Amino acid sequence: MSNKLSLISAALFCVNAVSAEQTGPPRHVLCVDDSKRHVALVDAEGKVEWEFPVGAGHCLQVLDNGNLLLQPDWSRVQEVTFDKDKKVVWEYDARKQPENKGKNVEIHAFQRLKNGNTMIAESGATRLIEVAADGTIKKQFPLKVAASNSHRDTRQAIALDNGHYLMAHEADGCVKEYDEKGEVVWEYKIPLFDRKPVDGHGPEGFGANVFGVSRLANGNTLIGTGNGHSVLEVTPKGEIVWKLEQNDIPGVQLAWVCGVVRLANGNTRFVNCHAGPNNPQLIEVDKDKKMVWSMRDFVNFGNSMPVGQVYEKK
Repeated sequence: MSNKLSLISAALFCVNAVSAEQTGPPRHVLCVDDSKRHVALVDAEGKVEWEFPVGAGHCLQVLDNGNLLLQPDWSRVQEVTFDKDKKVVWEYDARKQPENKGKNVEIHAFQRLKNGNTMIAESGATRLIEVAADGTIKKQFPLKVAASNSHRDTRQAIALDNGHYLMAHEADGCVKEYDEKGEVVWEYKIPLFDRKPVDGHGPEGFGANVFGVSRLANGNTLIGTGNGHSVLEVTPKGEIVWKLEQNDIPGVQLAWVCGVVRLANGNTRFVNCHAGPNNPQLIEVDKDKKMVWSMRDFVNFGNSMPVGQVYEKK
């Protein structure tokens, strides 16, 4: 090979490496991406092993039976077989519910529960429901927001082991815990830390449009603050005991921080959305805020990848 061709090949390899790469241990990732309009399972080398077309999505769950619970668009939730057939075996459509007639309703959070029901948060209808396998609504209560907004009532919502529900209310900039009857038993307002809100989805914007929530074993709550560019660990009394800020990781800038999880080893993994191609979309840090793993893939995914998780093959 000539020196000229060698240089061209090397340059192309570098472009691919920069565009789709992981740092740290090689892992499979399963992500929902609005940019490329799909849910995709990608290996550590950037090879797509499975994908399913979607219009948009803010939630995804791998079920115990191996299927995926996902959303093809804002109004529907589907259970899809996680295989080559990609068969839709269950669906809920908010548009077909009589009580939602005439309303603009969007779904941004859902979860298959241990009892077989599916919890769904409906923005615009401003309610939380539990839907049985046959489509009947077994439980519902209204969500408490300042003003109903079909796109911004809710982001992530999870059912807790105590029967309560933890929910991120994006438009209100707060996290609320509801009991079984729909009463708010805990609330945390996302602080602005003496800053003024600034428009923008990327690193340049700033606000309290919260996205991610997770309840830790110690009783604290882990929060992805959306355009607050941070991850917060908050006690039941509302005290911040751990905080990862926008520029705490050398060479990385946080933008819209979405889903957040605390791993068994004490590390924290989260989604860094709208941060641009120079920043990873999935990040894992240790308790000292050192980045121990990351994924940056602007080949298979883009700048609007709000959902991502490491997938452990069984």
